[in-house]
Amino acid sequence: MTRIDDLPVRDELRGQSPYGAPQLDVPVRLNTNENPYPLPEPLVARIAERVAEAARHLNRYPDRDAVELRDRLAAYLTDTTGHAVTGAQVWAANGSNEVLQQLLQTFGGPGRSALGFEPSYSMHALISRGTGTRWISGPRRDDFTIDVAAAERAVAEHRPDVVFICSPNNPTGTAVSAETVLALHDAAQAVRPTMVVVDEAYVEFSHHASLLPLIDGRPHLVISRTMSKAFGAAGLRLGYLAADPAVVDAVQLVRLPYHLSAVTQATALACLEHTETLLGYVAQLKAERDRVVAALRAEGVEVVDSDANFIQFGRFDDTHAVWQALLDRGVLVRDNGVPGWLRVTAGTPAENDAFLGAVRTALKQN
Repeated sequence: MTRIDDLPVRDELRGQSPYGAPQLDVPVRLNTNENPYPLPEPLVARIAERVAEAARHLNRYPDRDAVELRDRLAAYLTDTTGHAVTGAQVWAANGSNEVLQQLLQTFGGPGRSALGFEPSYSMHALISRGTGTRWISGPRRDDFTIDVAAAERAVAEHRPDVVFICSPNNPTGTAVSAETVLALHDAAQAVRPTMVVVDEAYVEFSHHASLLPLIDGRPHLVISRTMSKAFGAAGLRLGYLAADPAVVDAVQLVRLPYHLSAVTQATALACLEHTETLLGYVAQLKAERDRVVAALRAEGVEVVDSDANFIQFGRFDDTHAVWQALLDRGVLVRDNGVPGWLRVTAGTPAENDAFLGAVRTALKQN
């Protein structure tokens, strides 16, 4: 049988593992940061209407530039942050991962490098390698915050072409202050013109405001977002960015023709019509997350302050044993490979109760 190593795979991809989380058939799955609430029936009906209309024209290519969708996403950003954004400043793609890929295809690539502060979202490194961009792992403190001075030294030493900042950070849940982002942005520009990408996939769950206003007057700063989490639309695969219009023009140099299908655009537009209802679910999840944090700490479990819809908890001498103990009780959480720590997604009240009960039992046995 032919193996990957028998193929002429690029050197930087050899020995790498594809992104993925185990999908096991258990009663409570809290390992992939999904929104646990199904879309409300009025929205499902509206999606059906919009998709039916789009289906009448599937013999034609979709709007190549997704103008209506980008305008609606800009309106959403403006309404929820209080910072005015236009459609010309927004770009959309098939999930935030494609947004990140397009950014790296445009500003990274062979002979160029990207720097991120790990542990962080593993796709930053994977997409970098996939685009031929050299990946550089920058430092974090023991409490998973970014040490600005150490980060500035890393930028000066490595002179990256792209810098990734994840806020709230996955898998730790920690938010990054505007002051830290500005310090790293300025340090990067002092070396060379460098793109700084702030990944805000979980920002709707944060205790802190979006960093979106920072893009004003900073053409090298990009905010990346997704509809997978707050909108409860992980199956839709719709991500977007906000930046200077020149950045939007630049990523179109590498986008595939008609990359967003008419069905995807129609579904996303329907979801944006129901923003108020969907953000109501976000408020419920934030309250549940905070309840789980308090309950874990009451049990003597160490928890990293979370601004996301998930919680990193520990510290365990045998992380896998605790993960397995929870799984044995029908609860699946994520082992991200951060020594001593596990990550759990905030679920429904019943799911969270099941998780907390499993934790209490596991602690007695481990």
